Amino acid sequence: MTKESSLKIFIVEDERLGLERLIKLLHELDPSIEVLGHAETVKSTVWWLQNNPAPDLLLLDIELADGQCFEIFRQIDVQVPVIFTTSYDEYALNAFKVNSVDYLLKPIRKEELAQSLAKLQRLKTLYTGKESALNVDKLIASLSSFQPPQQFRKRFLVKQGQKLQAIEVEEIAWFTTDSKICFLRTWENQRYVVDYSLEELAAMLDPQLFFRVNRSYIVHIKAIKVINPYFNGKLQLQLSPAPEQNDVIISKEKAAEFKKWMGK
Repeated sequence: MTKESSLKIFIVEDERLGLERLIKLLHELDPSIEVLGHAETVKSTVWWLQNNPAPDLLLLDIELADGQCFEIFRQIDVQVPVIFTTSYDEYALNAFKVNSVDYLLKPIRKEELAQSLAKLQRLKTLYTGKESALNVDKLIASLSSFQPPQQFRKRFLVKQGQKLQAIEVEEIAWFTTDSKICFLRTWENQRYVVDYSLEELAAMLDPQLFFRVNRSYIVHIKAIKVINPYFNGKLQLQLSPAPEQNDVIISKEKAAEFKKWMGK
């Protein structure tokens, strides 16, 4: 980066050593980089962004002294590209839902930080107009539109007597609820209690494989053996393994969606 294209950066980091290391790495990569300041909390970051000209980039730690940094984006409209820093990679999906240029795991390596800054520069070049001014709206729209592959549940931990057992999703034929208790049924016709509601399960499971057919059942596509027309435009399913309640009914309203799902 040249002198005239140097970055103005604001750092949000609640660990003193982490802050000092970041500043050191930035100046080693480009002495012309200007660190405008730093904050340690959600509250102080919101205040700074509301009362100062926008920086070119935020270096933003996810876990702060008063909560997760995503609260910043809920409180104010942040029109600044962000590089997230954290020790926990579980936050990657949330990070890329906001203005993320990149996502760096601590301890941050100089080469990775350099790559992230280079990526920002490429994006600036891509979305810079004839006036040589960064079009923030276009940049933010591009960054926000990025959606990493969704991660679906791979297994569930269930009780078997006094022991705990992991059941792989590939072993599950369907889920059902009875008296507000949710169960899974395996292909081997084993039944286990699951500590989630059907609403929660529907968000965890791959929609290409599982479908919530009614208020009581989520079924794997291969568990559906027969689809029968039923009264008033409804559908009746025969599942394998068969549930104790043989009538698994899909409402007229949901039948069209179900047929579309089955035909994919």
